[in-house]
Amino acid sequence: MNRNQQTIKNSVKIRGVGLHTGDQTIAIFNPAPPDTGVIFIRDDLAGKPKIPARLKNVVQSVRGTTIAIDGLARVHTIEHILATLMALEIDNVFVHLNSSEPPILDGSARIYAEALLNAGIVEQPAEKKYIVLEREIEYVSGETRIVAIPSFKPKVYCQIDYQHPMLGEQATEWEISPETFVHQIAPARTFCFDYEIEHLKNKGLARGGSLENAIVIGADRIHNQEGKLRFPDEFARHKLLDLLGDIYLLGRPLRAEIRASRCGHSHNINFARLIEKTILGSEVPMNETVSNQELDINAIKKVIPHRHPFLFIDRVRIIEPAKKALGYKYLSANESFFQGHFPERPIMPGVLIVEAMAQTSCVLFLSRPDLSGKMAYFMSIDNVKFRKPVEPGCTLELEVEVVHARERMGKVSGKARLNSQVVAEATFSFILVDK
Repeated sequence: MNRNQQTIKNSVKIRGVGLHTGDQTIAIFNPAPPDTGVIFIRDDLAGKPKIPARLKNVVQSVRGTTIAIDGLARVHTIEHILATLMALEIDNVFVHLNSSEPPILDGSARIYAEALLNAGIVEQPAEKKYIVLEREIEYVSGETRIVAIPSFKPKVYCQIDYQHPMLGEQATEWEISPETFVHQIAPARTFCFDYEIEHLKNKGLARGGSLENAIVIGADRIHNQEGKLRFPDEFARHKLLDLLGDIYLLGRPLRAEIRASRCGHSHNINFARLIEKTILGSEVPMNETVSNQELDINAIKKVIPHRHPFLFIDRVRIIEPAKKALGYKYLSANESFFQGHFPERPIMPGVLIVEAMAQTSCVLFLSRPDLSGKMAYFMSIDNVKFRKPVEPGCTLELEVEVVHARERMGKVSGKARLNSQVVAEATFSFILVDK
């Protein structure tokens, strides 16, 4: 049965700290006319630009979802607000902000949900518009799989597997309703690993992040007071919350059952874009590069920050986006490392072969438009084997293939070859960080 559109009855103001700026920030929710949708308004900028919460305006989807217009007016980390609006069935609202990000609050959507319910939700004289599926739509990328199944019941299943002793594998499933969202999903907090925090703060980010608004995970414990979680599967519930928010960028409620495995913001956005393209005929591109893309040395320099004398690849061919690539290094006798390793019999140091494989992996990932503002750092190197020496005058082929990838972390298997013979191999893990 179709229902009418809804907005809020009264304005409501929410104050709090911004996650990245650390500044006190204010979000004011105002009623909006039918067919308005969700629009963010930057009151602090000249002309008070309006930014519709739609897929076409997404400019970044790592560590949160960011929308912008004209490349200047932007709003970060909108997914908690959007998830709340979607679950409470609010179609039209203006969200006024006095900065580039809404308050992070306690890291969940609980306070947003409570405030909007207190403001009241009213029906409007216009029929609600849904996105209705005629068939199953499946998005697959690496180990990530998200499926939308035609259904009038908005049920969502979300599974995560970080292969971390404090997270492990978790799964949660809920039929989405305002009551279920408020009590079972909205309180689930965002989370991060402790080794990420120092780097982020050194880069001027996460200035407002604290144990008050995020779960901080260590190698063997939860750093928050008494290590308590609100739910045994709180991590999976928060991922489900993020998924709801990102999907609401379609601009309409989606009538479907969603089953997601190993999802994250970038995958969520690509999944929503696939639905938009399939159902609505949109040509919004996916955030992926084209198969068999070839990058010469100049293109490589635009993707990764490495430079002479520490750039060890001359050409990269992307076989499968975000999955597999081949790098090539042409070794002349003039390479600086041959001068001292070793003068009487020049041999390429094994660690530099591994570095060349890693740089090929960097190009594979960072050539994606949505990751262009990132850098990749080593986390571990395992199962390293050197089988034959690499000497001047040859071409080193570097094959890298993703073993598994998350939103910010990944594991890659690499092999270096000379004339089809493997001369070195290694498996390494990395993390993506902001430049």
